[in-house]
Amino acid sequence: MQDLKPKPPASAGEMLGHPKGLFLLFGTEMWERLSYYGMRGIFVFYLTSAATAAVFGWEALSDTELQSKALSYLGWYAMLVYLTPIIGGWVADNKWGQRRCIMFGGVLMMLGQFSLGFPHSWLPDGSEIYMLWLGLALMIIGNGFFKPNISTMVGDLYDEGDQRRDTAFTIFYMGINLGSILGYLVIGWIGEKVNYQLAFFVAGLGMLLGLILQMTQAKRYLGEIGNQPSAKLGLKQESVDKHAPLTQEERDRIKVILILGLFTVIFWAGFEQAAGSMNLFAKYNTDLHVFGWEIPASWLQMVNPLFIIILAPIIASIWVGLGDREPNSPTKFSMGLVFLGLGFVAMVGAALQIGDSETVKASPWWLIFAYIFHTIGELCLSPIGLSMVTKLSPLRYLSLMMGLWFAFIGIANKGAAEIGKLVGESGPLATFGGVAIAAIAAGIILFFLRNKLVDWMHGAEEVHVKVGDTTKEEISITADHEGTPPRHFSG
Repeated sequence: MQDLKPKPPASAGEMLGHPKGLFLLFGTEMWERLSYYGMRGIFVFYLTSAATAAVFGWEALSDTELQSKALSYLGWYAMLVYLTPIIGGWVADNKWGQRRCIMFGGVLMMLGQFSLGFPHSWLPDGSEIYMLWLGLALMIIGNGFFKPNISTMVGDLYDEGDQRRDTAFTIFYMGINLGSILGYLVIGWIGEKVNYQLAFFVAGLGMLLGLILQMTQAKRYLGEIGNQPSAKLGLKQESVDKHAPLTQEERDRIKVILILGLFTVIFWAGFEQAAGSMNLFAKYNTDLHVFGWEIPASWLQMVNPLFIIILAPIIASIWVGLGDREPNSPTKFSMGLVFLGLGFVAMVGAALQIGDSETVKASPWWLIFAYIFHTIGELCLSPIGLSMVTKLSPLRYLSLMMGLWFAFIGIANKGAAEIGKLVGESGPLATFGGVAIAAIAAGIILFFLRNKLVDWMHGAEEVHVKVGDTTKEEISITADHEGTPPRHFSG
């Protein structure tokens, strides 16, 4: 039933060799990511500020206890953000279609930002904490409906086998990273220099701009794409018996997914310190003065998306240039973990610089180098994660395994919050040093397991495409700053 798949309107035209609908989705996602990352960049600062603590009745908490509470809120939020896309994807596939889910999710996220930004002085005393919970709940549910479906629509712009598809996702992910840079830059500055709640309100306005763009231009540039559930269009037919037992090859491939999933938890539990403990370290333990002006601490998080844009094509070229010597997927995973560990070695340097002093500030270059190493690690690991799930999962369990993969990342985000709390209890030197050792050790262990994992893949690494009269291996790399998720590729 592939011929029933809607196509972009012929009248929509193209831009830079791609359907203009791609750039509509680029813009929608850019504004949404500005909203999401802008909020994430200042969230722990908002919760640990004296004004917020007074309103929520947290004045009696010590600084360490207050930071632990803030990290706990961030951890639960980040974990649930990665679990709800399972629900939103199912609703889009079976009930509403992607377009309606995107609008519904976008509205909820906008209202969630407005709830966080609702002035405390306008609320009855004691109800402020409930508005915080309402805002987080709306953004969690909204993200579940928005995130998985806009990426799916990018793929729907192209026919099967269209060689422009990989480039399209690369362009789309540039929108993600551009949005995150703008979010840290604009929302971060407003939050830290003006008012945190005003910053949340502006983040909601960013989401509103994305919704307006989608409402006014979708029919013109997308036509019927995303209007009907894919199940109704017959796009998800299976030719295998759903009740047939798994073959040995299928069991082996699932083992690879589960093992790489465990290492994925380790990676993202370290990587996501960026929004928690590393963000707090930047705020309270780092010299932020540049040319006599104090920059917002959240601006340091711009290093990651900026270097994704810079390094992604370089690393992709390196893989292509290596040809037959290109590392296999488990090896790239192990490299990602080692680079993550090297980033925390830089954080150990920052911790050593401040020592036990309460007045000495670390150089911001330690964090910059840490984020650069983490970005290289992300580019080694993140682009292949979901791709591996799609290649290795039995067709009848693909949705289940994809949901499980998102669950791994969600668990990692909760683990990141628990690790971040150790900074206040054991100190930054012990915590960052421990993460560095754990990440590098995990990378080394995975490196020695790589050949067995490749054997269990049963040839899944050997992906070939027909080009003219010859066959060559198809190599692509795309990076989504979220983690993605990737911090995430759904094509």
